[in-house]
Amino acid sequence: MLNKAIVITTIFTPALHLIKMGEEASKRGIKFIIIGDAKTPKDYHVNGAEYYSLDRQRREFADFANILPLNHYSRKNIGYLVAVRNGSKIIHETDDDNIPYDNFYDDFPGEIESDVYSSEKWLNVYSLFSKENIWPRGLSLNHIKNNKSPKITQTKKIKPLILQGLADKNPDVDAIYRFVGILPVSFDQNKVVALEKNTWCPFNSQNTIFGEEAFPLLYLPSYCSFRMTDIWRSFIAQRCLWELDANMVYFSPTVYQERNVHSILKDFEQEIPGYLENDKIIDVLEAIHFQTKDVQENLMVCYDKMIQRGYFSKEEFKLVEMWNKILG
Repeated sequence: MLNKAIVITTIFTPALHLIKMGEEASKRGIKFIIIGDAKTPKDYHVNGAEYYSLDRQRREFADFANILPLNHYSRKNIGYLVAVRNGSKIIHETDDDNIPYDNFYDDFPGEIESDVYSSEKWLNVYSLFSKENIWPRGLSLNHIKNNKSPKITQTKKIKPLILQGLADKNPDVDAIYRFVGILPVSFDQNKVVALEKNTWCPFNSQNTIFGEEAFPLLYLPSYCSFRMTDIWRSFIAQRCLWELDANMVYFSPTVYQERNVHSILKDFEQEIPGYLENDKIIDVLEAIHFQTKDVQENLMVCYDKMIQRGYFSKEEFKLVEMWNKILG
């Protein structure tokens, strides 16, 4: 087994499935890193997990931890840095309301053979795993009724750098779908697909695997809507992957979700920037002409462009600079 870490952030008392995750991780030699926030219980503990309270975060990552916002999902960034510092070669992130299937803990092969799909601009990956009219959070609303079938451009062996696993039962969909769509949903099993360069689909932070070469792209922005942090990260990550001639990969669920309590209306409000801006953001990213294949340098270029366009505040750039410095 490659040196692997599982990373989550939480504000809730440990649920039974997290306690079991601690047991399974310990048994399999996987590092299980849990990041707390201001609302996390003070006595938080899970056997088999390494828990980072706010105090511990500030002790061990002082400058970075002190300027990360409180009560924000981006505190998960600390977990990624812990995993990198501990020598992990694979980082598998998930959420505290995802319940793993047995194959969640399996090693993903270093090379896979996959069909590679292309579409004009946007591709709804969920349509490749389900016959339901369902789409992932972050997909352009202009394309949720796109009836054109994506094309398989080739079948090839891929060294995956970022892999998005789906989630059964209550998958990651936007508030609009939750108001009008049908849940629960189960996706096709035992399936892997890859996307061609210049074909966009959002990915989230709920069941996602990063290889070492893509670690800089784990960075979650702080100065944007809570519901956009992982989605806008995914657009930046995909743009940087293309410079490495790498394909974004999606695979069948290895978890199902028992969703934490949400206000769908509040989710909708948090998602409005994406509904309005996602098409424009990918146009901005597509227009970038990188001067290098260096992932960290290209990450900075993407954030600089998006700050210039007003998608992030200037404070974001300082965090990205510190992030890159810590990664070395």
